[in-house]
Formats: sequence, structure tokens, C-alpha cells
Amino acid sequence: MTRIDAKFAELNAAGKKAFVAYVMAGDPDYDTSLEIIKGLPGAGVDIIELGLPFTDPMADGPTIQLAGQRALDGGMTMEQTLDLATEFRRVDDTTPIVLMGYYNPIYSRGVDKFLIDAKLAGIDGLIVVDLPPEEDAELCIPAQAAGLNFIRLATPTTDDKRLPKVLQNTSGFVYYVSITGITGSAEAEATDVGPEVTRIKSKTDLPVIVGFGINTPEKAQNIASVADGAVVGSAIVSQIGAGKPVKDVLAFVKSLADGAHRA
Repeated sequence: MTRIDAKFAELNAAGKKAFVAYVMAGDPDYDTSLEIIKGLPGAGVDIIELGLPFTDPMADGPTIQLAGQRALDGGMTMEQTLDLATEFRRVDDTTPIVLMGYYNPIYSRGVDKFLIDAKLAGIDGLIVVDLPPEEDAELCIPAQAAGLNFIRLATPTTDDKRLPKVLQNTSGFVYYVSITGITGSAEAEATDVGPEVTRIKSKTDLPVIVGFGINTPEKAQNIASVADGAVVGSAIVSQIGAGKPVKDVLAFVKSLADGAHRA
């Protein structure tokens, strides 16, 4: 059982929905990023989604693209991203960390070396948005053999013919992308999301967590009410990008977490 599995078992037993917060590693700089990440569990975050900075983040809108660029401009690397996780694990050994990014930096490091290093750093799961199920042998299957969950995205265009392929070899949870498009480009609506979550859950026992287009406590509550939890990324990253003090960023995160937990 991974930390992700244990977290969902704990939430299930408590009758609670999950709140997942996305932040970009190294944004706006290493030290501030580490301070924010260390503060997320205290702000009510159940699972941390840690962005791996990359030069060509095709699933991300301008807010997260700029966060990645700030991190890269500050010298952030894969090594330092794993160091962030290692430092976080010195103070928290239970909150799951999902590393979200693209395959190129992992491929460049070498899959075997990356998986060993990620496991040692305390990473629990991977979301690699540009590796489809047809490429499971590249990373998904080795990752699961190494004890890491491999989390797949389903979208509004994932029809019933495609869904079984998407769910194949997926573990931890299913990430449902609530909109067609990039992060931060539109708002999620519970009336649209609910039937899709029900459709996915009819095909898998995994939790279904919804992300993209969630930017207020009310929206987090509404979306979490029709799913197993909600993910917020761009709205948090925009606070960091605006130069808000860490305490203000964490207060905003807490308001979102409280919203999801009210569902």
C-alpha cells in the first residue's frame, strides 16, 4: 500500500473528500517553494501535486507555464525537485507527493535512475501527461514495479471505447480533467462533471479526483461533492506568481481545502 492508497483509506473511513494542491517545484525560488510545500498539510492539503519544471508544458495554461519558467530561470532542475521532496520528508512522512510533469526530463535522466531516485526522495506517484497507455512499457509498468502509483488522466473526450485503455495499469487514483483545454482556461461545472465521474467509477474501483477549472472554495466544494475530491493548481500558482507572502498563499489554500472538505 502506497501513501496515496493509505490516504484514501483514511479519508474514506472519515467520510471525507480529498483536496489535492498543485504547486510548481522551485517557484518562485527553492527556499520559498520548500516553505510553501512544508505548509500545505497544515493548510488541509491531503495530497501534494508537485510540478516538475519543463520548457514545453503542453497541457498547461499561461499561469503554470510562467511558474515553470520562473523555476527554470532560478536554476531549478530535476535534482533540486527531488531534493525538495527529500527535505519535505524530513518533517512529514505521511502526506503523499505526486510528481506531475512530462516525459522528456525523466527520459533524459534515465528511467531506471529516475525511479530509484524518486522512490528515495519520497515520491509516491507520477502523472506524466504526454505518455499514453500505448507506451506503458516506457515508464508506467517500471514505475509500478518500483512501488510508485502511475496516475492517468481521463478527459471529456475519453469515450467508452477509449476508457478501458486509459484505466489499464492506472493506480492510486484517476485524474479527471473537467474541461477540454489547458489548465486555467475555463471553469469546471459540477453538472457536467458528475455524470462523467459516475461513468468512470462504473469501470474502476479507484477514486476519481477532478482537476482543471477549480478556483474558489465554493467550486472546490461543488466539484468534490460529485467526485472523490478536487485538485486546484492555477489559482494557487497565481497567488505565488503575484508575490503573495507564504502565509497568505497558505491561507488561500486552506480556504480551498475547507471548501472541498465541506462536500
